Amino acid sequence: MFAGDLHAQRRIALTTSHAPGTPRPSVAASLFLALRPAQWTKNLIVFAALIFGQRLLDVDSVVRAAVAFLAFCALSGVVYILNDVVDREADRQHPLKRFRPIAAGHLSVTLALTTAGVLLTGALLASLWLGPAFLVHAAAYVLLQVAYSLGLKRQVILDVLSIALGFVIRASAGGAAIHVPVSQWLLVCTILLALFLALAKRRHEITLLGEDAARHRAILGEYTPYLVDQMISVVTASTLMGYAFYTVSSDTTERFGTKWLGLTLPFPLYGIFRYLYLVHRRSQGGSPTELLLADRPLLLCVALWGATTIALIYHPWTLAR
Repeated sequence: MFAGDLHAQRRIALTTSHAPGTPRPSVAASLFLALRPAQWTKNLIVFAALIFGQRLLDVDSVVRAAVAFLAFCALSGVVYILNDVVDREADRQHPLKRFRPIAAGHLSVTLALTTAGVLLTGALLASLWLGPAFLVHAAAYVLLQVAYSLGLKRQVILDVLSIALGFVIRASAGGAAIHVPVSQWLLVCTILLALFLALAKRRHEITLLGEDAARHRAILGEYTPYLVDQMISVVTASTLMGYAFYTVSSDTTERFGTKWLGLTLPFPLYGIFRYLYLVHRRSQGGSPTELLLADRPLLLCVALWGATTIALIYHPWTLAR
């Protein structure tokens, strides 16, 4: 096992259960960890419409976007619980996933499913408050994730496409929450970037588990490192080209009143190349969210991209139009 994987195992043990050798965690702590709060950063995509829809300075829109974010955090928690319940036997054979609360036996299936039901009810009530359009997105997200857990995750190519589509639904839901149409370019960039991350995660799983990959998860037997690398190459180029076209398109420049968004291209260039470096040279990429939070250069790149983009979109000369 690579040194990077050992570090990843320690991080996952701390964030999804308790570190080996430490006292058994409380039921409340196990329940909270089963919701995988570290993964909630994925739901930040719902704020994309708030930023690119130029509603960041509108208090009502900010509140609605925040409620949408919390609703998807609850929904994703429900999905993680259901997935862990279904996969608990297989997870016990995985070198990293065996530390998850349900697989480790720290959280009963009954309590986990009861909590999932409560969270689902609360999320759907919040979705009703946000409006019919958001409710449709929330329902579509849940149905997609259930379909993924029950079958799509065992279908080659469809498994990673399903993961990417989940991000698209969240991005579109962010627009529905504040009644702002989401650019088609933004949705294209979202699905391509999500595909890139999903494929990188598949590669990490294959290299980590080696010959035992198919035994831990059957779908991994359908992939090889070479095949995944070819897919990553296609998606990487498509992601960067899609983002470049989005920033310089006439629709974008007219909408935001600035032709300088193209200057932000170096940030996704560096970010994607840095991520590939970490995947290939540091044997990381098993958890995109944990990798983002743990790698300072990558985190700084994302922060600078966000600050630069907001500065260009919300500059006084843009708002005055």
